[in-house]
Amino acid sequence: MSINDYKINIEVIPTYIEDQSNPASSDYVFSYTVTIINDGAIPAKLLTRHWIIRNAHGEIQEVKGDGVVGEQPYLKPGEGFQYTSGTLMKTPTGSMSGSYQMLADDGRQFDAAIPEFYLVTPKTLH
Repeated sequence: MSINDYKINIEVIPTYIEDQSNPASSDYVFSYTVTIINDGAIPAKLLTRHWIIRNAHGEIQEVKGDGVVGEQPYLKPGEGFQYTSGTLMKTPTGSMSGSYQMLADDGRQFDAAIPEFYLVTPKTLH
């Protein structure tokens, strides 16, 4: 087996949810849509998630748990899974990154890295 047999691509699109946010209380709500694609040669199941959430003050929150949105998707080569979730930030900007722990059909467990993405309210950065 080669490293390319275990290739999971992850893309994330964040969105600021203005109507659920309250900047006066330092509550900024963001949603993010994640697309997970198995670009490897071996089917794999998503077991757990590990998120690292950073706000503009440098505070870090870690979130760990089983699956995503109550599911543990099983992805054959070429298949994908998409879901939307959200987070509450105390600053108008921040970032998220992390990983999914995957279990391949051959019994190997591996981590699929979630690339860092930024949570930014409109008109915050110039």
